[in-house]
Amino acid sequence: MDNSEMGLSLGNQREAALDRTAQHVLHAWKEFDTARERESIPSESLRLLLNSPLPSVGSDVLDVIDQAVEILDSSLAQSRPRYFAFIGSSGLEVGALADLLAHSYDTNLAVDAGAATELEWQSVSWLAQFIGYPAQTGTFTSGGTISNITALASAREAAIPGARERGLGGFHPTLYCSTEAHYSITRAAEVLGIGATNVRVVDIDAQRRMRPDVLRELLQRDMDNGCTPVAIVATTGTTLTGAVDPIEQLADIAEEFGVWLHVDGAYGVPAAAVTSRAYLFAGLDRVNSVTVDCHKWMFVPKACSAVLVRDAASLASVFSHDEAYMPHAGGHYNAVDITLEYSRPFRALKLWMLFSTHGASAVREAIERNCDQAQMLFDWMQRRPLFETLSSRPQLSIVPLRVVVEGCTDRDLHNDALCSAIQRDGRVYVSPATIDGHVWLRPCFTNFRTTSGDVAALLDVAEELGAVCRTLHS
Repeated sequence: MDNSEMGLSLGNQREAALDRTAQHVLHAWKEFDTARERESIPSESLRLLLNSPLPSVGSDVLDVIDQAVEILDSSLAQSRPRYFAFIGSSGLEVGALADLLAHSYDTNLAVDAGAATELEWQSVSWLAQFIGYPAQTGTFTSGGTISNITALASAREAAIPGARERGLGGFHPTLYCSTEAHYSITRAAEVLGIGATNVRVVDIDAQRRMRPDVLRELLQRDMDNGCTPVAIVATTGTTLTGAVDPIEQLADIAEEFGVWLHVDGAYGVPAAAVTSRAYLFAGLDRVNSVTVDCHKWMFVPKACSAVLVRDAASLASVFSHDEAYMPHAGGHYNAVDITLEYSRPFRALKLWMLFSTHGASAVREAIERNCDQAQMLFDWMQRRPLFETLSSRPQLSIVPLRVVVEGCTDRDLHNDALCSAIQRDGRVYVSPATIDGHVWLRPCFTNFRTTSGDVAALLDVAEELGAVCRTLHS
């Protein structure tokens, strides 16, 4: 049977296609266990393939699978143990299996999907228990931006009841976050009608955490001037340095002024489950909402973010509706009643399989190792004069560093060039960051596969490539 006769079915090639895919996946998993010396460069034939026109007839599925794997293998892979850029996921094996299963069944979590819906509720409960947050309900989304928008939409409705129907009218809403909060907070303000200019940026202290005293002054001034504060956003694990805002003190202020307190924990809040870092998250049980990207520091593949709330009605108040085509059997909210999305893939399955297969203790231990690796890198740099660090120790697993070469007249130019050289070299992969106007390298550890040897390799490569100024720039 040729492709034209099969239509959109794989027909008798199904098992062969699945077997070929399984072989490639197993090879990838084994390769991810250890770092390779260079990143793959796309071949000329691959470049030609990626510039080919729309095919009018199909090709053999085994050939297409092989082509797809070549494309993936020639792409940057965050799952590799020496990928230290940005804040990446690490492609947990059971998470990949969960995606295969979920997409094969193609369950839609928009309305009650039976056991899948119950599993999502259970996964919300498990996640809340893991981080120590008393969530009444929650939902899974595509990422931290959507999770933050979801939570802040609820905050807006709480501050300005009826805003979803009537708009903001004569209200002057305001939002509060630190100078190093994620841009998704500004984006939420833009989308929700609050406005980017009404985001109050609060100064940070020497450890790069939001200053409660400055926050209180800004709130009082705005309320005196007739503004309506919508929410305070505490970041637990800033993207730039991994700083954790002082939740307990911010909760005191939120209660004093009657303002919603949201925690953007997209990156860092899983560390609340780790004994050595739990103190940083004191007061988490007092906040109104929390977001966490499970596809970051809980190791599952993208996309799997979650928003958790103390009060189920807070989500329903802004998203629920009663359309004739949306049944509400059993007295439960449908997912469409508590989230932005209608059609929703079964994202919760991969988190559920993570906890079911490995247990919460193994997840805590992996997060603890990443925190230890950050401390290790910081300590090693203190003993190597070529490196400069921030004045305070890492709070989580981000460790900004600079290479300082004697006689170099432009350290920013040098470190920017060094970062590009490291990326071209391919033995490790880091990204740059601008901190207080200066260029730093910003390694982040969020991979359960990373070892102390991989951490040492980062320093060795940076020292080798950055030790002499003239080899990078003039």
